[in-house]
Formats: sequence, structure tokens, C-alpha cells
Amino acid sequence: MTALLTVDRLSIATQARQLVRNLSFSIAPGERLGLIGESGSGKSLTSLALIGLLPETMAATGSIRLDGTEVIGAGERQLVALRGPAAATIFQEPLTALDPLMRVGRQVGEVVRRRLRHEGLPSSAPAVQTRVLELLSRVALPDPERLARVYPHEMSGGQRQRVAIAMALAWRPKLLVADEPTTALDVTTQAEILALIGQLVREDNMALLFISHDIPVVAGTVDRVAVLRQGELVEAGPVSDVLQAPADPYTRSLVAAARTFDTALGRLF
Repeated sequence: MTALLTVDRLSIATQARQLVRNLSFSIAPGERLGLIGESGSGKSLTSLALIGLLPETMAATGSIRLDGTEVIGAGERQLVALRGPAAATIFQEPLTALDPLMRVGRQVGEVVRRRLRHEGLPSSAPAVQTRVLELLSRVALPDPERLARVYPHEMSGGQRQRVAIAMALAWRPKLLVADEPTTALDVTTQAEILALIGQLVREDNMALLFISHDIPVVAGTVDRVAVLRQGELVEAGPVSDVLQAPADPYTRSLVAAARTFDTALGRLF
């Protein structure tokens, strides 16, 4: 099966520092891959590089092929065409990802309108509004018509993250990139969001790149896992193999710390 995403010897650097070194992995259509490691290991930078959104102070070398297009060196027009239909991203903190001055329904509607036009379909106000309410309902937001009229600050953190997921789904992407999507949420809401992402990925047969430092969360979400340490890949494989019998000392330390933490909280991992 042809890979949907192929990362080959990706390196990311500033003028003063190497941040990611010779990273390689691939994701097949419908596959779920977890990218784990401590803060500063290069996980989020990798996710930004995949869609050409690295800061101007950073440069990427190597190769990233997303849905048949080479990302590194691509022009902005090519990158814009990839963002959404090929890959859509859910970020850590939806309050900063959403426009605070725009009502929720309008924000989702802007994405819906762009998708409809991309497909050459009618994008009239009624057509967009119908799709917006369908999306808000699909991510289990109560009373979609009312919530479509509110501003992001009038919603809870979990509701805002559901809106962010709805905006990603509006593109019907081939690859969903979830970058620490539950970090800012309480434990109960975190579980709900994880279950929702898992359900939607299965229903739409999307590929998933799930980025997190929370090993138990990753263990219940993905098929394969890749472990980053200081910008380098130290171990990769089926999630059950890597987390149950880690080969690299760094991975073993991460798993041991996660088990200790979960035991202290009375959870099983």
C-alpha cells in the first residue's frame, strides 16, 4: 500500500541549533501512528513541518511527501492546497486556535465554504449553515443552533476542542494530525475527546498522527508508535511491542515513569 505520508531523513534547525535530526517514518491510509517523547523532543515541530508551517527562523531539510506532494521546498499555493484536504490539524489549546472575535458557527462555516468550493459544490448560506450544524452535532455538542451563535470564550475547554475537531472534519482530511489535543482538559473531558477522535477516525477511515507525551493516552489511541528523544528517533514499532517490551533505555524510562504515575493515581496501564 502506498504511504499517505512519508518522512525521510527530516532535519529541522535554527541558525544556532539542531532541533530534529534525520527523522524517518511513514503513515499508510487509515493507519494510526503515535509520536511520543518529553517536552522539547521535536514532536510539535515535526507536525508543523508536515504542513509547511515552521517559523521563518527554522529550516527543514530532507523529504516530506504528503499525499504525493513534496512539502519541503513547495510554494505557498501548493501548501495551501494540502492544508485541509490532505491533512488537518487539531492543536493543543483551542482558545488560541479559534478567533476570539468570531462566532463559532461562522468559524466552522468558513472552513465548510472553502471545502465546498474546493469540490465545486454549491456554497450558498443555507448549504453552509446546514453542514455547520451537522458537524457540531457530529462532535456531540449539545444544542448546535445555540452554540453556533456564541463566541469561543463563552464555551468550556472541552466544547472549544470539539469545535476545533469539527473544523478539521469539515475538510474531510485524509490525515488528521492531533497535537497534544487533550493537554488543556480535565481528566473526564480528556477521555471524552479521545473517545470522540477515535470514533471519528474509524468512521471516516482517516489516518491519524497522534502527538503526546502521555504514554497511557497514546497506548489506547494508536496502532504504531515512534519515540523521539532530543529530536532523534530512538525506537518505533507496534504500540504493544514498544510499550510492553521497550528496547531503548529512554523508552524504558518513559514507560516506567508512566506506570509509576498511573499507579499513584490508581489507574491501570
